[in-house]
Amino acid sequence: MRALRCPVLELRQYTLRPGRRDVLIELFDREFVESQEAEGITVLGQFRDLDDPDRFVWLRGFDDMPGRAKALEGFYGGSVWRAHRDAANATMIDSDDVLLLRPASAHGGFPAGAAERPAPGAPAPSPASVVLATLWYGREPFDEAFAAFFRRHVLPVVAETGGEPLAHLWSEHAPNTFPALPVRLHEEVFVWFARFADEGHLDRHLEHVRRSERWRDEVEPTLSARSARSPQQLRLAPTGRSALR
Repeated sequence: MRALRCPVLELRQYTLRPGRRDVLIELFDREFVESQEAEGITVLGQFRDLDDPDRFVWLRGFDDMPGRAKALEGFYGGSVWRAHRDAANATMIDSDDVLLLRPASAHGGFPAGAAERPAPGAPAPSPASVVLATLWYGREPFDEAFAAFFRRHVLPVVAETGGEPLAHLWSEHAPNTFPALPVRLHEEVFVWFARFADEGHLDRHLEHVRRSERWRDEVEPTLSARSARSPQQLRLAPTGRSALR
């Protein structure tokens, strides 16, 4: 069994002021990676949304909810955030779209280990992979039976079309241990991540799913019965210092 990485995670989607995404990414990759990890936070990945030039998406993880509170207090009360928060906040319209998640099974978390992160200012390795994040919104809590259904019917389709499954997660409903930062606590979500060699491979996967009789007959009926609204798909390009690339 692979070691679980980050039993508690935040998926953070920021809406930015037009044309300001690269400004935030440069600042984030330079100042906010090591400074968070020094507090015990794992910065899992930072991404450009390929379909929205003003969306920045990132993931961070924690060992547990009490540790999350301590780590966030340390970072947001520290000198690095204090020195750069005004510049960061000036790029943002909204930073409150945050889901608190946990692995949906013993094999559902991000695996331990990641690509070596380039040093600040170093050239990024090329080419980078792309990541697909899919968010399913449930009418009621997702359960072990649904996680088993996902592993049995969805993961094979991902593998068949050249994807590398990374993680599958669902809502963490523990009280928000750092209320200064809002999270969407009252939604039922199942979120899965897969990595593809490049944008072309990802788009071929999406087209295969659209045409797949197997998907139509085996997956869509269950999703339709469980879903509160249409799924959200994020096609994500890792930034130069993203650990998921």
